[in-house]
Amino acid sequence: MKLEIALIPGDGIGPDIVREAVKVLQTVCDKAGHSLKTKSLLAGGAAIDATGKPLPEETLEEAKASQSVLLGAVGGPKWDAVPGELRPEKALLGLRGGLGLFCNLRPALLYSQLADACPLRRESVEGGLDIMVVRELTGGIYFGERGRTADGAYDTMSYTKGEVERIARKAFEIAMKRSKRLTSVDKANILETSRLWRATVDEVARDYPEVAVNHLYVDNAAMQLVRNPRQFDVILTENMFGDILSDEASMVTGSIGMLPSASLRADSFGMYEPIHGSAPDIAGQDKANPLATVLSVAMMLRYSLGMGEEASLVEKAVDKVLDEGLRTADIYTEGTKLCGTRAMGDALVQAVKEA
Repeated sequence: MKLEIALIPGDGIGPDIVREAVKVLQTVCDKAGHSLKTKSLLAGGAAIDATGKPLPEETLEEAKASQSVLLGAVGGPKWDAVPGELRPEKALLGLRGGLGLFCNLRPALLYSQLADACPLRRESVEGGLDIMVVRELTGGIYFGERGRTADGAYDTMSYTKGEVERIARKAFEIAMKRSKRLTSVDKANILETSRLWRATVDEVARDYPEVAVNHLYVDNAAMQLVRNPRQFDVILTENMFGDILSDEASMVTGSIGMLPSASLRADSFGMYEPIHGSAPDIAGQDKANPLATVLSVAMMLRYSLGMGEEASLVEKAVDKVLDEGLRTADIYTEGTKLCGTRAMGDALVQAVKEA
C-alpha cells in the first residue's frame, strides 16, 4: 500500500518529535511492505514568520490531498504579541474546520512502567487506567459568534442536533469496540445546548442497546475523574468541556508526554498530534519526548489507514523501550536510563525491526 502523509512539524519541539515519529513510521512501512511519501507543510508560528499567516492556503490544500496529517505542535511566547486573529493557535482551528475534523479522540492510558508518575493514590488506579475522551471539535463556544462592546464581551455556545448526533455515533461505535460503557458529560441543569445534547445522545443510544450509558454534569465529571477514574471507559462531551476534561484525564496518568490524539471527520481521514505543547525552551536540544507523537502515528495507522497490525507494532515497540528502562527527561526517575529524543527514536526503530 502507498501512504501519502502530510507533515506539519510546526514550532518549538514540533520538528524534533515529528522527525522521530516519521523514522518509526518508515521502519514500519519497510517491514510491512508499504511505500511512504511525506510532504512537510507550514502552520503556526513558523508559517507566520514565513508567510505572515498562521495557516497558508497551500498548507490546507496539500493537507486535503493527503491520506492523513501528522502535526507536531504550534505556538510559543515568540508570537504572544501578534493580534488574536493571527495567533499560531488559529492554525489549529483553521485545520479542524477546513478539513472537517469534528471528532477528537484523546486516550488517557496509564502505562504500568510509569505508574509511579500518577498523582493519585495507587489504589485509585490499581489494575490500570484506560480512558477514551471523545470530544466534539467544530461546534460550541469556540466556533460561535463572539464580539466585544465598549464595556463587555460575549461568546456564543450553539449546537445543532445533527452536530450532536454525528459525534455521539462516533463515541458509541468506539464504545462498542471497548467495554461498552459510555459517559456523556454536559451541563443540562443550566444550559439549553446541554439539554439538546442529552436528549440527542439518548436518541442515538437506542441504536446501541449493548452500550451502558450514563450522564454526568461536567463539574461532577471533573471531580469523579480525580476520585475514581477507573469508573470511566468512553467519555463523550462537547468542545469546551472536552478540552478541559481531556487535559485533566491526561494529567491523571502523570505523563502528558506520552499521550497522543486523533481528530477525525466522517470518513477515515484524520489529523494526529501529541497533546502536549511546543516547549520552545527545549527545542533543538535533543530533550523532547517523542513517544506521544509516535503513538499518534499508531492511532493514524489504526483509525485512518486501517492497519491494525502495524499500529500494534508501534505500540509494542513503545512498551518494549519502556520495559528496557529508557526515559526522556520528562519521565525519568532514579534507576531508569536517561536518553535524548534521537536515542529514543533509534530504540523504537530497533524494537520495530526486532518484532
